[in-house]
Amino acid sequence: MNLEIVVPCYNEERNIKKFYSELNVTLDRNIDWKVIFVDDGSSDNTLETIKSLNKDNIRYLSFSRNFGKEAAIYAGLNKTTADYVILMDADLQDPPSLIPEMLSNINSHDIVATRRVTRTGEPRIRSFFARQFYKIMNRFSDIDLVDGARDFRLMKRYVVDSILDLEEYNRFSKGIFQWVGFDTKWIEYKNIQRNDGETSWSFWQLFKYSVEGIVSFTVAPLHISTVIGIIFSIIAFIAILFIIIRTLIFGDPVSGWPSTISVILFIGGIQLFTIGILGQYLAKTYIEVKKRPKYIIKEDNLEG
Repeated sequence: MNLEIVVPCYNEERNIKKFYSELNVTLDRNIDWKVIFVDDGSSDNTLETIKSLNKDNIRYLSFSRNFGKEAAIYAGLNKTTADYVILMDADLQDPPSLIPEMLSNINSHDIVATRRVTRTGEPRIRSFFARQFYKIMNRFSDIDLVDGARDFRLMKRYVVDSILDLEEYNRFSKGIFQWVGFDTKWIEYKNIQRNDGETSWSFWQLFKYSVEGIVSFTVAPLHISTVIGIIFSIIAFIAILFIIIRTLIFGDPVSGWPSTISVILFIGGIQLFTIGILGQYLAKTYIEVKKRPKYIIKEDNLEG
């Protein structure tokens, strides 16, 4: 079996050696495997640590700056040539011990993916919003995201090629993996804490990532803003009729100034909200049409 393992890395110098050691222990000696580390502009010694491993089956590429995990995933997959490709993180939250089980199932499936069935150790507020995100995506988009799904997966060559065919700049890999389809075998496991260090994903970054996913795979927010606009137009029309009739019958006493201002502020907030939704889609279009590269490679040993 010809296998390549793509590993996006950002400030993972304390995890690289243990990660590679576990891979080396786990993988069968009869498997021809290589690791492609993608250094996503790390500010620590991640790249130097990768180089220090000094193994024949290690390849790496290093970005000129931090382009984000999505760019690192695309770059790593784009550099693969093997018949089978694994995508996983270096922090050991994706346990290498699952790889033998994944390999044993790949012959009868196109993809063998993993999902967490627990979120032990994760802040409750973060878990709550993560679950709500999956519910929103599955309700309004045409893809079915699996709750707890990880990027950790084993794919056949034609699956990887299909993912690479989707060349959009604004990428949401979890959605792309589901959008391309193919038969998927899911392996469940309990949540595992990082081996060392802290996650680089803050709550705000996760929020922006969720917005990215929603905007990338559904136009439901545009429909919702349209419906809200229609509803308030109807309410405004009814209110105008009421005011006209009241004036004709009772005259036009000046009253209700606080409530009027409250209504104006509320309607203004709705307008700004819908304009913001339109702005999100317009911004994505603006970035796409500029056709900037998803990443810039500063250094690599892919030809070695």
